[in-house]
Amino acid sequence: MSEATPPVRHIAPVGLYERNKDRPFLGSTSCSHRRLVAGEWTELQLVYEVGASGLADGAGIKLAMKFYSDWALFQTSDPQAANYVSAEYEAGPLVPGQSPATIQALKVRFDQKGHERPYQKAIVIDVIDGYLNPGDRIVIRLGDRRRGGPGTRVQSFVEQGFRFRVFIDPLGSQKYAEVPGDCVIDIVPGAPAALRLVAPRLTAPGPASLLLRAEDVWGNCCTGGAIDAALTLTGPQGETTQALTLAPNPDAYGWLVHRREAALSEGDWRIAATAEGLVAAEAFVTVENDAPRAYYADLHVHSNDTVGTNDTAYNLSYGRDVAGLDVLGYTANDFNVTEKAWTEAVGLIDRFNEVGRFVCYPGTEWCGNSAAGGDHNVVFLRDGVPQFPTDSRGQPVRSFEWNESTRGKLRPGAWPLDDLYAAYQDDPEGHLLIPHVGGRRCNLDWHHPELERLIEIGSAWGQFHWVYAEALARGYRLGASASSDEHQGRCGGGAPATAVFGARGGLTGVLADRLDRATIGRALRARRTFATTGERSFASLRLGDRWMGEVVTASATDTLDYRLLGDRGWESLRLYDGETLLWERDLHRELGLSERRIRLRLGGARIKDRYRGAYWSGGITVTGAAVQRVEPFGFDHPEQGCWRQDATTVALRTVTHGDTDGVELTLSRLAGTRIRVHLDIGTYVKVGNPLTPPPNPHAPEAALEIDGDALLEAGSVTRILAGTELEVTVERVTEAPLPRDLAGRIPLACLGLEQGREHPLFLTGRQRDQSRVWTSALFLSL
Repeated sequence: MSEATPPVRHIAPVGLYERNKDRPFLGSTSCSHRRLVAGEWTELQLVYEVGASGLADGAGIKLAMKFYSDWALFQTSDPQAANYVSAEYEAGPLVPGQSPATIQALKVRFDQKGHERPYQKAIVIDVIDGYLNPGDRIVIRLGDRRRGGPGTRVQSFVEQGFRFRVFIDPLGSQKYAEVPGDCVIDIVPGAPAALRLVAPRLTAPGPASLLLRAEDVWGNCCTGGAIDAALTLTGPQGETTQALTLAPNPDAYGWLVHRREAALSEGDWRIAATAEGLVAAEAFVTVENDAPRAYYADLHVHSNDTVGTNDTAYNLSYGRDVAGLDVLGYTANDFNVTEKAWTEAVGLIDRFNEVGRFVCYPGTEWCGNSAAGGDHNVVFLRDGVPQFPTDSRGQPVRSFEWNESTRGKLRPGAWPLDDLYAAYQDDPEGHLLIPHVGGRRCNLDWHHPELERLIEIGSAWGQFHWVYAEALARGYRLGASASSDEHQGRCGGGAPATAVFGARGGLTGVLADRLDRATIGRALRARRTFATTGERSFASLRLGDRWMGEVVTASATDTLDYRLLGDRGWESLRLYDGETLLWERDLHRELGLSERRIRLRLGGARIKDRYRGAYWSGGITVTGAAVQRVEPFGFDHPEQGCWRQDATTVALRTVTHGDTDGVELTLSRLAGTRIRVHLDIGTYVKVGNPLTPPPNPHAPEAALEIDGDALLEAGSVTRILAGTELEVTVERVTEAPLPRDLAGRIPLACLGLEQGREHPLFLTGRQRDQSRVWTSALFLSL
């Protein structure tokens, strides 16, 4: 009988098997920070330790963050410049018999579309000419300061649990896997820099709700500490001052917010808030008997259920307790939200909804491509369980289904927009569809007259006068609305971010008798609305007792009545018939143009689609006179602004997304001067080096020259540029105070309206600070 052959023992490094079995297969990540201040400059170190898989020659590592973050764009070309990112290899310990790794280099790049939504922005690191062993480390420095750079600028808004997520392609196959254990950082507000007041712009005599908050330089509501402040009310009976303390609210995330009721009698009131070392705040309230009640709504608010910042409870609380909203519409990206998250959000919204205090609606964003109809919000107006993610027949109402849990599968649903209409057209009174311009702008080739009653004219994506005018010119009976489309956790007209969500979020003014879901819903569907760029302005347009939003028949002898209430002074008022300008008031001219004060005003967008921002840099040069004062208007955050470059030139840097910015110059004289404007216009850096952004291909620059004498004669000169309402103006302005209360009448006889067709007449007004307002249209026939 033959003896058994003993098993052949294989050769392997001593102890490596046991060590690698103890390691996480895909590796692990650590971070140098757990807490950062919004907008601060710093250097972060993130260390990826290679797992048991090792990394092959040609493997890849991605350090990714969510696309909505406005963290400054990273670059890899200049180690002495801001936001430089580097990656270095460090060998780990070896065991007996183990060969060292053969890697020769790491190649680093930053790609805004480097990974899948929501973790789209990615630092991509390629392994060059060799492999890495388990236990080796890659040290990634964000804002590497070792060669003199200033570091990296952290995202400008607050986030509970901001995440860096690492993905690896261990085999070099372009198949990436998520490394368990994100780097989680709390991004907190900075020190208080300014006070903000929220008050009703028009109200009846009686108690009025006043809300005061403290903000940092980026517009985040502050937390922690206490601020002694004073509130001064100046009205028809004189002035009173009350001391108050802004203290953290333990029931509302520790925000520094103070709310109180003030009894206001009939007349005009100025309310001012002051605190030592902080920018003061003021609000104006007009109190009139029988004043229409305007409630302020933000119908487009995202949370981290899909593509927003912070959870749903945080965003609802912020809308109620910080922004002082009356109405909020929670919005989930329909393809992205899970059924569990949706069900929990609807329950939470019902608990927040409170008659007479705070109306909340659940809603979705149908995310079809523009070729299929484009983005449309669905607001569920009725109480009860919304028809989502299926309709009453059990048919899917998502545009498609894809989220992090579907593992790459994309399941088509209600596509194109016709299918969404079919899902809800049996109950139009219970639904409100709002086409809007976001990443996938609405396509006005589609329209449902019963479901679609409003259109979104403004949001954090920008201002879109053109889409409102075009919709009305097509004969669609749509009213005016604006919302935040908030992705940064600051709904209700909050501060803009520094990236694609670069404009101040808007608000919808709703004229209604009561604050409850049914009443507000009827007012929204009746188009009894106006839109603002985030301010508590007021606007109305009437024909006798018929209000904006209504369909009316008029006589040529009738007149329109309008009323605008603001806080910074109205400078322009225009009446449109769809896309056609019919009538206007230039308040600068009416009050008298200055002989020495001029303004450079620029605005618009490059294109109508997602990356629409026009990135302006350059300046205005005046020779022949001294520039005595420079005053900016409309700039949105600390990275936009103007400065004196030398004795004759004022330089600026800003971005417009359909909005307008301005710089007023007070000169020693205008006569005899020469004025030259030169501005480069760039684009958002989707791919490539952020230090060298590409020029706008259709209008790479704007140049304008005029003599002061000619400007004294003409009043203004404008250059219309290729783009979407893209233009530059040099104009004389008044030195007189502009009116905060603007009212008047417009005879129809002076408008030249054609008989036999419907005219969608609406007003838009602009204040000196470049904020705007739009009324819903009166659909008028003669």
